[in-house]
Amino acid sequence: MDQKKYNNSSPRIKIIQKIYNALLNPDSKIDFPKNQYKKFIKDVVLGTLERSELIVETIKKHLGSDINLDKTDKLLKIILFAAIFELMFKHNNPKKVIISEYLLASEFFLEKVQIGYLNAILDKLSRVLRKGE
Repeated sequence: MDQKKYNNSSPRIKIIQKIYNALLNPDSKIDFPKNQYKKFIKDVVLGTLERSELIVETIKKHLGSDINLDKTDKLLKIILFAAIFELMFKHNNPKKVIISEYLLASEFFLEKVQIGYLNAILDKLSRVLRKGE
């Protein structure tokens, strides 16, 4: 992948980093520095953290046999949760854009086989959550 085309200033990468940091340091304050995507990043980070139980329920309901959250890698789970949050609550973003952006961002954090698994899970879930698209 061309690192120049998709660098680590991507809003999805920042979202993944902020959620990871919030889970690692639950007592620390999440800061959102000035950025053209600040509102979007803040909405997705806080929304994902606040609605994690609903996201878990959604995963268990639609993907019960496909994924075991207890055995899933922490970073993979964070990326999955953020993408599912967007699929569920950010209807102005097309599902194909959400999925492809998280797959690109995941290249900074995951192995190729995990990215393929993430793609399959998001594709299956997006069909249920966004039937009309």
